[in-house]
Amino acid sequence: MTRPASVAALTETLCAGGYLADRGLSTAAYVALTLDRPLLLEGEVGVGKTEIAKTLATVLGRRLIRLQCYEGIDTNQALYEWDYARQLLQIRALSEAALADEGAVDALFGPKFLLERPLLDAVRTGDGAVLLVDEVDRADDEFEAFLLELLSEFQITIPEIGTIRAERPPLVVLTSNRTRELHDALKRRCLYHWVDYPDFDREVEIVLVREPGVSETLARRVVAAVTRLRELDLAKAPGVAETIDWVRTLGAVGAADLDPQTVEDTIGAVVKDRDDLDVVRAHVHELSRG
Repeated sequence: MTRPASVAALTETLCAGGYLADRGLSTAAYVALTLDRPLLLEGEVGVGKTEIAKTLATVLGRRLIRLQCYEGIDTNQALYEWDYARQLLQIRALSEAALADEGAVDALFGPKFLLERPLLDAVRTGDGAVLLVDEVDRADDEFEAFLLELLSEFQITIPEIGTIRAERPPLVVLTSNRTRELHDALKRRCLYHWVDYPDFDREVEIVLVREPGVSETLARRVVAAVTRLRELDLAKAPGVAETIDWVRTLGAVGAADLDPQTVEDTIGAVVKDRDDLDVVRAHVHELSRG
């Protein structure tokens, strides 16, 4: 698919793909597409940061390449590695005479022995991909610096092979839950957007789009209950993803209303912390009100 011609067109395209983006988020995504700039999305867990990258890949007809960051991730795990097991088998298959040939040894570090990881894959694929760098705040400072360099050039040099460049860069979406502050250099390289919880009516609309079989009455009851949960002193406030999970859970158990017993039975779909459960159970009757 060609790039949408306007912010409004992108908003409609995302909606057709099941993602309701507000104008600010649609604008940020549109500019990222138009100017080939990475897009950094920050916000609480479950507000739809990862989901928009998935939806963009779907509606734009691009391949989603996902790099899940975590503490201790290094460049080999994100960029490329050599298939040592296959190289060893190749060495065993070669005769002593063949091993004496420098060309045979050099061939052990050729493309067929290279294991592409997400970043190299994204550079090779170029604008046929959406690169999702998920939860970049979990990675350490060194990896963040490496990522900044890659986003500046969109090229990778492999000593044994050479330099690989993207003719046109992929659309890059980085997400952060703000478990630590990202460096200004990375933020300056990216377009930035804060993804907040949607307002009540928008969240109801999101639920109805994602779960079209649910009644509007039940959707409003669930969203009202989740809104109250976010007002409580919880360690992990539920996001929109948990709202949708709760609606799905209610559908799975055949619940048509949100009475106190149903809340008690299904609250594990939306609250995922032991201490938070104790807090919530003291407000069960409040959550079940219309």
